[in-house]
Amino acid sequence: MRILIIKLSSLGDIIHTLPCLSILREAFPNAHIDWVTEELGASLLSGHPYIDNVIIYKRYTWPSYLKRGMWLRLINEVRAFLRDLRRQYDIVLDFQGLLKSGIITALAKGKREIGFKGKEFNYLFLKEKVPVNYNEHAVIRYLRLIEYLGIPIRKIEFPLPYNHKKWDIPKPFVVISPLARWESKLWFKERWIGLTKELEKIGYKVVFIGSMKDEDYIGDICRDIPSAINLSGKTSLKELACLYREASLTISVDTGPMHLAAAVGTPVIALFGPTDPNRTGPFGGGHRVIYHSLPCQPCLKRYCPTRLCLKAIEVEEVVSAVKEILG
Repeated sequence: MRILIIKLSSLGDIIHTLPCLSILREAFPNAHIDWVTEELGASLLSGHPYIDNVIIYKRYTWPSYLKRGMWLRLINEVRAFLRDLRRQYDIVLDFQGLLKSGIITALAKGKREIGFKGKEFNYLFLKEKVPVNYNEHAVIRYLRLIEYLGIPIRKIEFPLPYNHKKWDIPKPFVVISPLARWESKLWFKERWIGLTKELEKIGYKVVFIGSMKDEDYIGDICRDIPSAINLSGKTSLKELACLYREASLTISVDTGPMHLAAAVGTPVIALFGPTDPNRTGPFGGGHRVIYHSLPCQPCLKRYCPTRLCLKAIEVEEVVSAVKEILG
């Protein structure tokens, strides 16, 4: 039995697909399971004990080869990618539901090609189409493909390949993830500063995380609070998972690291604005979503000139949620 999982991006979506991987591995313990993903997903999934091979669709790297005239390297890597895809899979599962994942499904040429009838005509490349309900949480939605295969859903787990790094940070500490790709999801620097000061007053060290490009933004926050720790650009995803395991709590906007924290079992306080927490909020118990339902929500817009939905979230409200969760 050879199975191919197609889930290219984003980080949150990849984490939401992990329960499906766990169930497939339990149902087919001797199967060869491959996973197609983009560069970010590969950094998390590489070395995963349930995956035999991670096939990387280099969405960001290959265009850079074109710009630099690296034609031979591009051709060789694309050929290797196509060779890896064409391994006579028995089952190909398109969890992405987009045109690009549909094309990859077609290239794989599986005996059974199964996926959702998604938004970007991916179903044109599928042999078996499963109805999709976008009002369900992403984790539940992806499990519909497993149910379609006739496999019972006994438990939902998020198996992660940890890098067992130990962090030398005074406990207890709270991890804050303030950045997201959409500007409309961002809270406000002055409120992060106010929140950090309040958390320190009640005895918590505060650690900020982000990517390398977030360093200046987070640096502006930490400049007013020298005792806060800025780890932006200093953690791999696997190291970040270990950091979350040691943290008492994480506070986050709607972003990939929020889902990573929930997957490792760390309590999450999630600040939601333009997106729907019923679809993409932290999955599981013990979490708290702060969301003020305004007439314009969820707008799903990447930019908003007012961000009224996030202005409605006050520092005191977040501090109160922290006290409720941590006592």
